[in-house]
Amino acid sequence: MIDIEFVRNQFPALERDFIFMDNAGGSQVLSKVAERISGYLLHHNVQLGASYKVSEEAGKKLKYATSRIAELVNASRDEEIVIGSSTTMLMRILSISISKQWKKGDEVIVTNTDHEANVSPWMDLKEKGIEVRIWKVNPETLELEISDLRKLMNSRTKLVAVTHASNVLGTINPIKKISKEVHKAGALICVDGVAYAPHRKVDVQELDADFYTFSWYKTYGPHLAVMYGKYNKLVKLESLNHYFIGKKEVPYKLQPGNFNFELTYSTLGIIEYYEEFYRHHFNSKSISFSEKLTETFETIASHEEKLATILLEYLNDVPDVKIIGSTRPDALVRVPTISFIHKGLRSDEIVEKVDAHRIGIRFGDFYAKKLIKALDLQAKNGVVRVSLVHYNTLQEVNKLVGIFKQIF
Repeated sequence: MIDIEFVRNQFPALERDFIFMDNAGGSQVLSKVAERISGYLLHHNVQLGASYKVSEEAGKKLKYATSRIAELVNASRDEEIVIGSSTTMLMRILSISISKQWKKGDEVIVTNTDHEANVSPWMDLKEKGIEVRIWKVNPETLELEISDLRKLMNSRTKLVAVTHASNVLGTINPIKKISKEVHKAGALICVDGVAYAPHRKVDVQELDADFYTFSWYKTYGPHLAVMYGKYNKLVKLESLNHYFIGKKEVPYKLQPGNFNFELTYSTLGIIEYYEEFYRHHFNSKSISFSEKLTETFETIASHEEKLATILLEYLNDVPDVKIIGSTRPDALVRVPTISFIHKGLRSDEIVEKVDAHRIGIRFGDFYAKKLIKALDLQAKNGVVRVSLVHYNTLQEVNKLVGIFKQIF
């Protein structure tokens, strides 16, 4: 069982008289992260690569941070970690670079459930003669059917872009199975893990993803993002950096202007938090970091399932409410990002009534515009989205349910 008091003590913002339930838009920041940012700026704010001592120290600190990020996602080597300002920017960089290898008539597959970060960069390649096919969600089950993907792939398919968890539906997609199908067709897979990484352990080798990206500001850290890429795929990409930085300069060739030093260093605070979470909840110290992460995220998933159960059970009992996504709280099926619409009220009307109670939830399309359009939800101003994480409490969810009872 999670020690919620221990968890909440790590997040200074939670001391405020406010309930944060817009976490899929951006989670609150760990105190360790803020301390790392401050420490780096105050003591190591120099350019890398110089011969003097402070520059050498800064370089070692950032190299260590990168190695821990690689360990966090189970990359096979540190060079597979690409740091960027946002998932959107990293996806754009990837699309520009990798498309230089493709020819007119080659194809890419995107879904109509994804955030535009993993759609627009690929759609824009139409200007270069790249064909883009849409893997559409089943409107009845609200799931992506692998059988539909098989029908879309052919010998010209170069890449399939798909989300690990929908930032609207909350659905967890079977990335390992999808990867197997994509690779069988001779294509690559690019996974948006933004809505998944705050809730579950990411193991890129287990998933067999070619590219995997997520944002740290939704995983309790700063406004920064990371992209994993298999080294043998990254090394083939064209450089987008200065002319003298060649294809072999991985990952620097994909980090024009370099990466943000203090924010990258601060991600150590997230990794240290997971380690402290494990030490606090479990006694064993002899197991590997990967095994500790497994235990940590299983505990997180169990708590989040309890949070989702309270809200989903209530919403399922309201005749005028339709849940957009799985109606089950099962942690194997979904993350606690829960969206719904109301028969008689627009989504913005509901959220504005909740605002007065100092609870942050949200309405809209959340940049998953193709999904909202496919489900014909524009007239509702999109969905009401309640996005929970493990620092939310059962009491907070019950309070929200009580407010919904007044509104509905």
